[in-house]
Amino acid sequence: MNEEVQFILDSAQEGMEAALRHLEKEFVKIRAGKASPAMLSSVLVEYYGSQTPLSQVSNINTPDGRTISVQPWEKNLLGEIEKAIINSNLGFNPMNNGELIIINVPPLTEERRIQLTKQAKAEAEDCKVSIRSARQDANKEIRDLDVSEDLQKNAEVDIQELTDKYIKKTDAFLAVKEKEIMTV
Repeated sequence: MNEEVQFILDSAQEGMEAALRHLEKEFVKIRAGKASPAMLSSVLVEYYGSQTPLSQVSNINTPDGRTISVQPWEKNLLGEIEKAIINSNLGFNPMNNGELIIINVPPLTEERRIQLTKQAKAEAEDCKVSIRSARQDANKEIRDLDVSEDLQKNAEVDIQELTDKYIKKTDAFLAVKEKEIMTV
């Protein structure tokens, strides 16, 4: 096969792989009942005039499956962190004991589970859009090459097979996450 065509196939695969990695990161943020430090990854704290990720100003631990503890490196940040967690709209009610912030992760209600499943489906759909976009870009690059029509058709078939493979992986990730969310 032509080197240029192989390069286009490889770059399309890299794009699809990146979309899957992004989906995995997004799925980690969607909580499924167990406490995880990743649940607070989107929380930004006002720190000396700039918005800073919570993980850069504190230690975040999970002493057990239902509790997250946040211990700031500077005690004067306790109030700011508490406010940031409340404003992050994650549904948590932080408790400040003067030393650290403790968050009890409540069990998910059926309504919240359905909401999280919809969120997971939306993330999976975004992933599929990225995969299809990589396919579209690769097909356009193949058509722009000065190669035989047969080689173009074969490359387009290879790209479509790659796309189908990554769409199936996305669906498999989604099925696992949905099961995890809906398990009580």
